Amino acid sequence: MARAVSTKTKVINTAIVGTLGFLVFFPILWIAILSFKTEENAIRAPLEVLFGSGWTFESYFTVQARSDYFKHFSNSVIISVGSTFFGLLIAVPAAWAMAFVPAKRTKDLLMWMLSTKMLPPVGVLVPIYLIFRDLGILDTRSGLVFVLMMMNLPIIIWMLYTYFKEIPGEILEAARMDGATLREEILYVLTPMAVPGIASTVLLNIILAWNEAFWTLNLTAARAAPLTQFIASYSSPEGLFYAKLSAASVMAIAPILILGWFSQKQLVRGLTFGAVK
Repeated sequence: MARAVSTKTKVINTAIVGTLGFLVFFPILWIAILSFKTEENAIRAPLEVLFGSGWTFESYFTVQARSDYFKHFSNSVIISVGSTFFGLLIAVPAAWAMAFVPAKRTKDLLMWMLSTKMLPPVGVLVPIYLIFRDLGILDTRSGLVFVLMMMNLPIIIWMLYTYFKEIPGEILEAARMDGATLREEILYVLTPMAVPGIASTVLLNIILAWNEAFWTLNLTAARAAPLTQFIASYSSPEGLFYAKLSAASVMAIAPILILGWFSQKQLVRGLTFGAVK
């Protein structure tokens, strides 16, 4: 009897998870389907779009001919990787200090940093825009690297802090007793032990920077435009070009989906680092 109940529970759980997974994946599937349709067929009823004729690569060829995809792609790579790299240079020492040399107000500081993520970006757009204009870094990759690094820095520090807290402080004390300097302690003792957590932090930050649209749309125009700008260019006052917009979206999200697929084990391992002792 218990075995039958257990089997029934597994079937129900599998059905629920499968349904939720399909609902999450369906928008991506629908965009992919639309990208292989002509503009005329893309605006028809859903069943006609799904089972009708009109399958073509025309939208992909048109998108590539109209826009320099590889320029936008390289901008996205440089901006996301650059903001992650410089963010780690700041976050690793900061998280180490908060985890192993906490001050009286460390938790308050962590909560304050996290609270900055609740600030609507539009509330600080004008001053940041004016600062970028005066510094001459509007529509530059270095400007976007800086602003995305600052926007994601609280998340990076928080994640690294939680990972570092799971590492026994006695190990670092032993390294100090053996004569390790602060730099050697962080580079050769702490960092190797926290590789899963650091890797998941890197992956998450790259994904966040890759998908960022608000700042990239408002602080760039042409030279440093990443793939989010590439997608937005297919929305015009004349209307939406559904097939071309879908093709541009697929070309923009495909690299990050592939990265997430191949690194999912490392991402899950890092996100659950320290959850089970």
